[in-house]
Amino acid sequence: MRSIVNSTFVSLDGVINHMEKWHFDYVEAESDAFALDQLTASDALLMGRKTYDVYASAWPGRDGVYAERINAIPKYVASSTLTNPTWHNTTVLTDDLVEEVRKLKGGPGGPILMHGYGPVAKTLLGAGLLDELHLWVHPVLAGVGAGEDLLLHTGLNVGLQLAGQQVFKSGVVVLSYRARNS
Repeated sequence: MRSIVNSTFVSLDGVINHMEKWHFDYVEAESDAFALDQLTASDALLMGRKTYDVYASAWPGRDGVYAERINAIPKYVASSTLTNPTWHNTTVLTDDLVEEVRKLKGGPGGPILMHGYGPVAKTLLGAGLLDELHLWVHPVLAGVGAGEDLLLHTGLNVGLQLAGQQVFKSGVVVLSYRARNS
């Protein structure tokens, strides 16, 4: 069975959105290499509609090894409204999210990388379909956001087991957790 690994950026105060306010000061070669390793180790990329829209507007016009890989990799986007994806190699998951992802996990191939920690990731974690959660904890209090902008999701109570950590010179720490149900 394929595994799903979610990799997401988060500030110390739990903010996962508004990255223009807190994330970009911490981008450097070491973390870029780690991100490329994660992408290269994956056979597919899974995301929600908001992440897809941001990525589809940015990555096709970029150059470099990371851009080449993310543009070529099979992409799955969960959306009930996207009908004609323009980004190369994209499949839209339109039916029941949990069932669609369960089928995807049971199919052929290797690990599936998921970027973004919005409603799709929270649903998959709650349904026991997210195997690993890699939190890129940034040493900053973002001071913005509420509700869906936060890592917190009321009612989502899932045990995690620390699987590893990576500390970058920038102070960003990637905490890798396995879901206890996987």
